[in-house]
Amino acid sequence: MGVYLDSATAAPPHPVARQAFLAAVEDGWADPGRLYTPARRARHLLDAARETAAAVLGVRPDELQFTRGGTDAVRRAVAGVRRSRGRRLVVHSAVEHSSVIKAAGGDSGADAVSVPVSRTGVVDLDALEKALSSPEVALAAVQSANHEVGTVQPVAAAARICADAGVPLLVDAAQSLGRASVPAGWSLLAGSARKWGGPAGVGLLVVRKGTRWESPWDEGTPDVPAVVAAAAALRAVAEQADSESVRQDALVDEIRRTVAATVPDVEVVGEPDERLPHIVTFSCLYVDGEVLLQALDRAGFAVSSGSACTSDTLRPSHVLAAMGVLTHGNVRVSLHSGVSTEDVRRFLDVLPGVVADARAEAGL
Repeated sequence: MGVYLDSATAAPPHPVARQAFLAAVEDGWADPGRLYTPARRARHLLDAARETAAAVLGVRPDELQFTRGGTDAVRRAVAGVRRSRGRRLVVHSAVEHSSVIKAAGGDSGADAVSVPVSRTGVVDLDALEKALSSPEVALAAVQSANHEVGTVQPVAAAARICADAGVPLLVDAAQSLGRASVPAGWSLLAGSARKWGGPAGVGLLVVRKGTRWESPWDEGTPDVPAVVAAAAALRAVAEQADSESVRQDALVDEIRRTVAATVPDVEVVGEPDERLPHIVTFSCLYVDGEVLLQALDRAGFAVSSGSACTSDTLRPSHVLAAMGVLTHGNVRVSLHSGVSTEDVRRFLDVLPGVVADARAEAGL
């Protein structure tokens, strides 16, 4: 299987999630909305999962709902605020996840305002404050930390600006939940279970009491065993977050230093200090990102990229473009609890030769 270094896309299934799912299948198969005994058992499991997740996040259980994934959580957040407030304009940072940008205004951007960021990916708070001055604004969106480069956003400061403007703040916390706490002040919080080792197809949305939000569509029947597995995994990773953050942060520091010292013509991107402990992205000049990723895969390392012309899109990364850094030749390494120091050092040993070969193949 090689070494998996793409947890920012999806973390490997946590052992606790597998155990919880199999246990919940026995009693959680019925529709929890019915009144007969099997349904009540499923409802009990669903309620317990909600209480578990709420306790980890420090919110009330009745503020939290499970969704059909992180994208569904974001869409519900945006649509629900628009429906309640009777406004459509969404102000968001230029480096938000594509799910937020699409929910806000799609490709046209007709109902959205994009706020610029610095070269390290930090949102411009002055520009955010200016954008919120419009009376047409329904919602602001600032992620907790960036999914491509790991830069942590000033959520607390953004929340104060939003509060002064009377605008609710949506925080996409997909990369932070289970790893780090999110500063207070937000109105809505979205996350995805696959980022913390839970099953795909489960997300969560927290709507703080007092926030004007109406459910935009029927939630449907939840997959109770998957929800139980997601909540169990969230609690498990949160319990180990402090020690894992220290361990992974040291490994990311080693990657940043070693790549800069051993690979010619490379730039490590993102905020060097205020960053997530498990993500590092670097841009290699004079090399095609897809060629580089394929070569690393053949060498036994699964990494991701924010490069142009990836397999699922012909567009360059909007995150890297907004930051003003190279949008091709990028490698994103994101760690999880199963990645060892030896795994990282083998990757660092292989990388310079792989980059050199890729450049030679391109005639450079």
